[in-house]
Amino acid sequence: MHIDSLGRRLIDRYQHGMPLCAEPYRAMAEELGCSEAEVLACLEQLQDGGGLSRVGPVFEHSRAGASTLVALAVPQARLEQVAARINAYPEVNHNYLREHRYNLWFVLTGPDRPHIDRLLAEIEADTGLVPLDLPMLHAYRIDLGFPLGEPS
Repeated sequence: MHIDSLGRRLIDRYQHGMPLCAEPYRAMAEELGCSEAEVLACLEQLQDGGGLSRVGPVFEHSRAGASTLVALAVPQARLEQVAARINAYPEVNHNYLREHRYNLWFVLTGPDRPHIDRLLAEIEADTGLVPLDLPMLHAYRIDLGFPLGEPS
């Protein structure tokens, strides 16, 4: 996917936070020297092209409820079916196929740990697969960002 100059500047400047104001896209446009319509069109183009998955807040999970990393050992023949079932849960995000015996990895979130435990039991009953529950004990570094800059 080609990312133009405005797209690169938007990503570099705002991937770690957007303006917290009544008109954030207008504030972004003013800072970048373009129109609000150009910012919105660029974000839409980035999302449609797969360069941007979403625009929205990221909550500190320990303050917003509970979460855990979950892995399932899914037989190859059932991967699509199980992945679709897991994706149907609104509490699931970051669902990935990995090259390992535990090949389906996802993050499960909820209002509290008992809710997570109920979901894990439901997933096990629904899929017949035992979830590997890996709650975070300590965050050493959580900062996903990729400076793009201008192409050379």
